[in-house]
Amino acid sequence: MALGKEIAEKLHGMVDRDMTFMHICGTHEAAIARHGIRSLLPERLKIVMGPGCPVCITPQGEIDAALDLVEQGCIVATYGDLLRVPGSKGSLESSGGDVRVVQGVHKAVEMAENTDRQVVFISVGFETTAPTVAAAILSRPPENFSILSCHRIVPPAMKWLLEQGEANLHGFMLPGHVCTVMGYSEYEQFPVPQVVAGFEPEDILLGLLMLVTQVREGSHRIDNAYPRAVCREGNLKAKQIMYEVFEPCDVEWRGFPVIPGSGLRLKPEYERYDAKKKFGIEFKHVEKHSACICDKVLRGIAQPSDCKLFDRVCTPRNPVGPCMVSHEGACKIWHTYQVKRV
Repeated sequence: MALGKEIAEKLHGMVDRDMTFMHICGTHEAAIARHGIRSLLPERLKIVMGPGCPVCITPQGEIDAALDLVEQGCIVATYGDLLRVPGSKGSLESSGGDVRVVQGVHKAVEMAENTDRQVVFISVGFETTAPTVAAAILSRPPENFSILSCHRIVPPAMKWLLEQGEANLHGFMLPGHVCTVMGYSEYEQFPVPQVVAGFEPEDILLGLLMLVTQVREGSHRIDNAYPRAVCREGNLKAKQIMYEVFEPCDVEWRGFPVIPGSGLRLKPEYERYDAKKKFGIEFKHVEKHSACICDKVLRGIAQPSDCKLFDRVCTPRNPVGPCMVSHEGACKIWHTYQVKRV
């Protein structure tokens, strides 16, 4: 961590004004909390969390749609993180249906190959997981297999955040995992400092140093602090597969309105694998009725400790909101590493 301390010292000598940067990756938040990175930063330098947890930004209406599939007698396969996310009428874990945790879409396909029942994979995730789902669809899985596509695309959400200006952001730390697949050319549209960062403490501190440097220069560009995994073009094969099967669509994010072009749906030629069409399922908007502030945490205008429910009523055992469920959720991370307030 000697290098990290050296970078932190440089930051203390450079930050001469208030600066706020947002990361959009739950793994970044976990690394920041686990290593106490915020404690090393100058008081006027803030790094806030954004909509970087794909489970957390899945709105209640999509959880309710998954519960509708359970009620229709489907075998519902999903990642473990999604099990306890509350919908308006319970969670998948409490549904009493045939809900099975899988490590990936290929396991759900295997289930369908070994049963006559309908198997639906709840397909959440950013551009990191979508190519694997697309590859599974291209492999022509059995007709009793389908997906409920809850995928999201990161750049449109960033565009919305910048247009709103709620968090007074000076720049972004871009998601390393997503950029490994997609590259970073799509982010060049944003006229603010940006850095692609890895997940070691030194990676994150270096990313912050690059962001601060751009602010002081009065410039904006994308610096790549993660060249061992990320290039500008990304993984061309993965992108080709993803867009062969999926097309962008307008979707709601939890804590956000409907954001144009921010979701992925199956193209018409693959609609036989679309659970929404197959089972007549709709994604309905659900009004928020709890004191949970996950919506504000996901927009970078609040932190978990601002919530009156945090670590009192809302805990990982009894989560009120999705940010306390997923291992990439800010509230779960702050609970795990006993972060109080920054």
